[in-house]
Amino acid sequence: MRKIFLILFLVLLICTCNITSAKTTNNSIENIISNSRIDMSQIAISVKDADSGKVVYAINESMLIPPASVQKMLTIIPIAASLGLDYKYTTKLYSKNNNTEYLIKLGADPYLKTNDLKKLVKNILPSVRKICIDDSIVENKDWGEGWQWDDAFNPLMPRFNSYNLDNNIIKLSLFPVDESSVIHVVNTTGYPLAIINNLSYGDDNSVKISKENSLVDNMIKLEGKLNKQISIYFPVDNLNRYFNIKLNKLLEERNIYLKDDFIVANVSEDYTLIDEVAHSFSSGINDILKNSNNIVAETSLKLAGANSFGTVGTDKNGIKLFYNYCNSIGLDTSDIKITDASGVSKNNLMNADFITEFLLKNKENEIYNNLPKPGEGTLANRMITLKTNLRAKTGTLSNISSIAGFLKTKAENNLVFCVMTNSPNASISDLKILEDYIIRELYLKF
Repeated sequence: MRKIFLILFLVLLICTCNITSAKTTNNSIENIISNSRIDMSQIAISVKDADSGKVVYAINESMLIPPASVQKMLTIIPIAASLGLDYKYTTKLYSKNNNTEYLIKLGADPYLKTNDLKKLVKNILPSVRKICIDDSIVENKDWGEGWQWDDAFNPLMPRFNSYNLDNNIIKLSLFPVDESSVIHVVNTTGYPLAIINNLSYGDDNSVKISKENSLVDNMIKLEGKLNKQISIYFPVDNLNRYFNIKLNKLLEERNIYLKDDFIVANVSEDYTLIDEVAHSFSSGINDILKNSNNIVAETSLKLAGANSFGTVGTDKNGIKLFYNYCNSIGLDTSDIKITDASGVSKNNLMNADFITEFLLKNKENEIYNNLPKPGEGTLANRMITLKTNLRAKTGTLSNISSIAGFLKTKAENNLVFCVMTNSPNASISDLKILEDYIIRELYLKF
């Protein structure tokens, strides 16, 4: 009898310790939030045991917030399932009529560079009279729903469509000659820009770029100070035009001058494949998760939608693919909304509980081996001491910061977690610091 009472006492003691530990941890996380001066109503947290699925800690876990780039770690799973890990973004060159007519079939390849295009153009003979372009692989829409106009000069958010080339980015080199002269601006891309140069020599580099389309198309204004050479990067605003300019220049280098413009047409059976250039989707997975590449994520979702439903790649079919996948694994999507693959749009809405449930159901998926650890990708300068214990995806929009992923605690418990904050009064750096403190607390106390 004494033995039974002893066992019951020990069980009660263990349970009491666990309850006390959980309460202590909950209080410590709430203290961290209080000390950060972020309002508790602005943060959503969901933490679950990765082995049992039980809730470990939660606050505002059902509150809908734009997840920012954390969304990529959800959309990449159905994208990869549809395309397959061996998929390649492929651009092809065809010919017909005794090499008097050529056709370039675009693959919407987000990694296509001018040198790749040059490789194809070398196969075009001087006998050419007409060049066609098949751009039918994805829809002629080059920005996501809800993307914000004031991101038009953000190099991390370029336009995207079938004509992807050179990351869809323009580079300008700016350099002063001496303190008394104007700042020189060099555009090496060949893409036509009208530039109002209001730059002057100064003590620091503070360059502001803006559009001046009220006067002519493709006019930009440069303002500010400069004291050393720098390069600035911003998205191409007309991808078709940029592609055509580059293609024409490559043809002219081979002394090929066409009387007519390029013609949009679809490849048919009477064309013969001559050559192709391709880039691996598996590299794209790594780029999406580690570097949060938006153009690769967006293009891949459209291509996956086309692959699954046998049509042109569209946002609509890519989003349908995502919802179908969630429903197939038993996730209720009635409370969430996505409008793109990358999380760039603030029209996307998710809650922390949904994200951790998605991670639980996909925790064994090899795709997540590409998530960055501290010291890599978007975690390059964060939580270095947790390098062997943490794999996570970050997200950032104006006023919004998020992080979600997998954590092995000091006690070797496996957790899935999501932290999302929407705070108009806090800086992004403050929100990131708060995330780091919360994750360290989870590591130490669970």
